[in-house]
Amino acid sequence: MKISVLSLDNKPLDEVELPKVFETPIRPDLIKKAVIIQQSHSFQPQGRDPMAGKRTTAESWGVGRTLSRVPRLRDSRRAAFGVSTVKGHQAFPPISKKRIAKKIGVKERRLAIRSGIAATSVRELVEARGHILESISQLPLVVEDKLQLLNKTKDVKDALKNLGLWLDVERCAKRKIRAGRGKTRGRGKRVGKGPLIVVSEDKGISKACANVPGVDVVKLHDLNAELLAPGATLGRLVVWSKSALLGLDEFWGGSE
Repeated sequence: MKISVLSLDNKPLDEVELPKVFETPIRPDLIKKAVIIQQSHSFQPQGRDPMAGKRTTAESWGVGRTLSRVPRLRDSRRAAFGVSTVKGHQAFPPISKKRIAKKIGVKERRLAIRSGIAATSVRELVEARGHILESISQLPLVVEDKLQLLNKTKDVKDALKNLGLWLDVERCAKRKIRAGRGKTRGRGKRVGKGPLIVVSEDKGISKACANVPGVDVVKLHDLNAELLAPGATLGRLVVWSKSALLGLDEFWGGSE
């Protein structure tokens, strides 16, 4: 199957063969697993001081005093140290040594990435995810390699407008209200996920896209399941540079 390569002005320049990776069966369960494992690598370990609530001389008075046997301070009836007492220690506090980073097999991770790539070419999945495709004629969207050379935000903005992607960028820029009651102080503005630009070489485009809301730039070799399916929701809108598309089968393998 042939697919058109577009210029930055949204004009057909050439045709290339669609890589076999887009024929990979779509596995939502596998992609969700890979995304959760990817997110676990960014969790921050937390723990408690092992002696928290235990720095006291409290001892139990034993039986025969018509009082409970919880530890009590010397020369005082106030209870301390115990789990049920004021300022006592926690029963099972979190420990920093707990392993919170999960693992996944190499073959399983690569299959999840290939499956995520295949999902980006299904128009129904991309639309169901919330992306605006009114002005986009084809998926996957392939653009000439001049896209990689853009190093100014103004040039990126003009290219996105010409390619019909700017409506999706504006959708991401709208403020989203967090769930819950009342105002949320100290919370940053939530920005949605817009187009993902995949390039073979980063010659300034990542810096140019830094201030464009919702747009992410990634090299072909650094693709992962979370970028292709943020929040484990399939069908992100992806823009491929021509060289990145041609290198898909070589690096990530075909549909098998």
